[in-house]
Amino acid sequence: MRRHRRAKIVATIGPASASPVMLKRLFLAGADTFRLNFSHGTHEDHARVHRAIRQLETDIGRPIGILQDLQGPKIRVGVVHDGAHSLRVGDTLRFVLDPLQAAPGMIPLPHPEIFQAVAPGDDLLIDDGRIRVRVRRLSDGVIEAEAMVGGVITNRKGVNLPGTMLDLSPLTKKDREDLAFGLELGVDWVALSFVQKPGDLIEARGLIGDRAGLVAKIEKPQALQHIDDIIRLSDAVMVARGDLGVEIPHEDVPGRQKELVRACRLAVKPVIVATQMLESMISAPTPTRAEASDVATAIYDGADAVMLSGESATGQYPVEAIEMMDRIIRSTESHKLYRSIVEAAPLNEETTPPHAIAAAAADLATCIGAPVIVAFTSSGTTAARVARKRPATPILAITPDEAVSRRLCLTWGAHSVRSEDVHSYEEMVARAAKLARDEDFARPTDQIVVVAGIPFGQAGSTNNIRVIQA
Repeated sequence: MRRHRRAKIVATIGPASASPVMLKRLFLAGADTFRLNFSHGTHEDHARVHRAIRQLETDIGRPIGILQDLQGPKIRVGVVHDGAHSLRVGDTLRFVLDPLQAAPGMIPLPHPEIFQAVAPGDDLLIDDGRIRVRVRRLSDGVIEAEAMVGGVITNRKGVNLPGTMLDLSPLTKKDREDLAFGLELGVDWVALSFVQKPGDLIEARGLIGDRAGLVAKIEKPQALQHIDDIIRLSDAVMVARGDLGVEIPHEDVPGRQKELVRACRLAVKPVIVATQMLESMISAPTPTRAEASDVATAIYDGADAVMLSGESATGQYPVEAIEMMDRIIRSTESHKLYRSIVEAAPLNEETTPPHAIAAAAADLATCIGAPVIVAFTSSGTTAARVARKRPATPILAITPDEAVSRRLCLTWGAHSVRSEDVHSYEEMVARAAKLARDEDFARPTDQIVVVAGIPFGQAGSTNNIRVIQA
C-alpha cells in the first residue's frame, strides 16, 4: 500500500476513533502515525488502542507509528470563591499560595515555583491568554497584579507565564508512570511537553534510553532561546502552535513555524506541525479555506508531518478530516510552484561524506528520472538524509529493524519496508530491485538509485551509491 504524497499525517486517537473499525478507516484514509494523548484516558484505554493498532498493522502488512504524548505539568488556579471572579482592566488581583488563605477576591495559585520565579513586570496569562495580568508587588505567599486584559476567572483555569523560566521538571509523577507504561507497551515515540531547556531532554532521555524516539514539543518561548541544542538532543520536534501561540504574539507564530521546520530539516530531524489545523472539522464536514491554506503552508514549508488533534479524537468527522488533510497535501505537493518554493532557500548542508552521498542520490535520481530511491538503513538515518533534500523521487527505505520501520512513518517521503539485513553487494542489488518492483515503485526496465552504508548494518555509515536496473 503506497501513499501518493510525501508529507505524513499524525492522527490523535480519542473517543471518536478508538475502535478497531475506526482505526482501520483512519489508516486507509491516510493516517501514518497514531497519537495517544495521555492527558486523557486510562492506561487500560491506551493499552486497548495500542493492541488494536498493532493488530491492524499485522492485518494490513504495513508499519504504523505510535506516538505517546505525555501531559506534562499543568499550572492552574485553584477553586475560586463563588466559582468565578470578574476582573476589569486596571483592577488589582491577589494570588495566594495557600488556598486556605484565599479570602473573597483572592485567587488560589498552588504552585510554589511560580512564587519563587516571578518578578515585578512579569505577565501571567489565564485561560489560554484570554485574561492578562501584570505582577506589581510580591510578598510572602502573595502576588499582587494589575489586570491588563479583563475577563472572568473560573475554577482551575490554566495559567501561562510567557516571560518566566520556571524551575519545574517537564516530567511529573503522573508522566513518569505514564512513560513507564508506554515504554512497556512498546510505543515508537514519546512526546515531551513543557520543554524549556536542553536539560529537560537529558532527563527524559535518561528514562527512555533507545526504547523510543524522543519528540520535543515546542510550546514555551524559553525553548526557542535554546532551540539548536533542543533539536540536537531530540529525535524529532513538534511545533505545538496552540500553546506556543498563547505565550508569544500570534503574529510571530507563522515565522517561528518556518524557522523550526527549516532548523529541523537542517538537523535531519522529523518535524511535526500541530494544533488547530482543521479545527472547524470537529463539528463540520468541511474545513474553512483558511484552515486548508494553513495545512498547505506547512507542506510548502517542508514539514515532515502535520497533525490532527480534536478533529480525529473527539470530532464528528474523524475520517473526513483525515481524507481532507490527505487531499490538501497531495494537491499542494503536485502544484506547479511546490518544488520551487521548497527549494527556494538552499540548505547549508554538512560537508561530510554521508550527507554528500545522500544529497547526490537525490540529485542523481532527478537527473536520470529514476522512479524511486532505495535507501538501505539500519537506524533510519540514511533515509532521513535523502529526505532532507526533499527530492521529487519517492524514497523506499529498507530496514531490518521493525522499530525503525515504524519510526520512519514520520519521515518525509519515506515508504518503509522491513526486510532481512543484506550481507553482500550482490544481495543488496538483488534485494533493492525486487522490493522496488514488489512495492509498485518500478518496472523491470526502470533504472533506480540505491544508497547504502558499507559495511552493511552499521548505523550512520552512508557511503555508497549505485544505479541499477529494477
